[in-house]
Amino acid sequence: MALLRSLIALLASPSLLASATPRYSDLHPRADASNTPIASSQTITNQTTCDNEQYTYQELAGYGFVPSNATDKYGDTLGGYGSAIAIDRSSWQMLNNGSYTGLLWALPDRGWNTEGTLNYQNRVHKFAITLTPMPNATLANPSGPNLQITYEDTILFTGPDGTPTTGLDADVLGSITYPGFPILPVATFTGDGFGGPGPGGRHIPIDSEGLALASDGGFWVSDEYGPYIYHFSAQGLMTQAIMPPAAYIPHRNGSISFSADSPPVYNINETIIPANTVTGRDNNQGLEGLTLSSDGKTLYALMQSALDQEGGPSNPYRRQARLLEYDISNSTNPEYRAEYVVTLPLYTDPTAKASKATKVAAQSEIHSLGNDQFLVLARDSGAGHGQSSSLSVYRHADIFDISSSGGATDIESAANDATNGSIASSTGVLDAGITAAEYCTFLDYNVNAQLGRFGLHNGGAQNATLLNEKWESLAMVPVDGMDGTDGEWFLFSLSDNDFITQDGVCFYPSHSFLLWMKIGANAQPGHLNFGAYSYKDASGYNIDNQALVFQVQLPTNASPS
Repeated sequence: MALLRSLIALLASPSLLASATPRYSDLHPRADASNTPIASSQTITNQTTCDNEQYTYQELAGYGFVPSNATDKYGDTLGGYGSAIAIDRSSWQMLNNGSYTGLLWALPDRGWNTEGTLNYQNRVHKFAITLTPMPNATLANPSGPNLQITYEDTILFTGPDGTPTTGLDADVLGSITYPGFPILPVATFTGDGFGGPGPGGRHIPIDSEGLALASDGGFWVSDEYGPYIYHFSAQGLMTQAIMPPAAYIPHRNGSISFSADSPPVYNINETIIPANTVTGRDNNQGLEGLTLSSDGKTLYALMQSALDQEGGPSNPYRRQARLLEYDISNSTNPEYRAEYVVTLPLYTDPTAKASKATKVAAQSEIHSLGNDQFLVLARDSGAGHGQSSSLSVYRHADIFDISSSGGATDIESAANDATNGSIASSTGVLDAGITAAEYCTFLDYNVNAQLGRFGLHNGGAQNATLLNEKWESLAMVPVDGMDGTDGEWFLFSLSDNDFITQDGVCFYPSHSFLLWMKIGANAQPGHLNFGAYSYKDASGYNIDNQALVFQVQLPTNASPS
């Protein structure tokens, strides 16, 4: 114990921190003491051009993590919150020592569900972040984590009547209604929704996947069950729901059926016939991407992959993902304005047999760049920490363009948006006369020459420095700490760890970073149901919540949200 205390004291020593952590201002001196924008990085990892606009991936600028079994203020495991993030731009600032601080909101999905869904109340978490750039990090002399992520608060989501929302699967048939709302999915359960005794109830089920900060201090959230877009107040009360066109609404046996064939952990053998929906969004392939324009007046939502009637249930046919555009300048009355199609990229799965190796890189998030251009996070699956394969072959933040100059077709029409309305064949071939958004490959997460500068890797050993499988979020802030008019931006991305955890950890705050230490003898299982439900994921893994920060150069006329 004495040795442990000595180690902690040494690591907390200000003199050690001063020598180990170079200041950004020392590495990139300013012309004066004012907030002069920092000079552009000379590093170029990759460049691409989309509709005559050039984009540059300069370098990996940061890495951080939160242990897999950290808990929120309600006693529940802090997991899955890489599903979507948003940084409060007004909070972002560059400090005199060259570090940056800000507030980050992070959205978990439906809770721990690797062994069945649970009555997890949806929520959004608030974190304070501090980034200390380490531009001199190299493969030979890598930096440790330089992104500090400190938990601050959690806001729980409720329905319009104050009833908690739930991560349980929606009922196969039926819905719930509230005055002023469209029909909403409903989950009916007995007991406490975790397999124990309780009053049961009918709650709105949400598989929350997209997040945008509303101008009124609330949150826009997109989900996969509906697929719907919800507005929640700053206190977490649902105040609005946007039901997409009928073509998106899932159907089975001739009726609306919101179930995603995701039975609860306490009835895992529950059978739904047919398992897959027939038209509308496919199971677990809903409105995965959500973003606002920089002026906050336009909301965009992108399907994770194609609708069922357009190739959705099958790889490699599910390429044609629909993008919805809403005018929310009158936030109480969103107006459906336009619709486009994004043709998702293909990759070759090295673990699959040749006849099934071609697959679609489904998208996990979008982020508006202004000028009708967007980042889109498209990736493979089944590769990363805790997966059967450690080598990911497609994990990108790419760019797509829906501008008229790029030729993208506005596909919004009564026929295309009707129930079973289709803009592509069942094998994913676009109808004649429809031009998809221009798609441009861009930033590759898997470049080991960059990952290695922070001790990370893609492929190789299954350990804590292997990248996680599911990267599902994007947020941007300016390098100059002000407005980014020089085109230099940081791109943040967090992973969704699926709440996978085995044991407990203890953390020690220490000046400008957090020292995380496993206390094996006091290991505790993960917790849900406000700390009352304990679990250990059957995988046997602890998957930390990882975060990456990339430095990129955008066109100077870009206006990221």
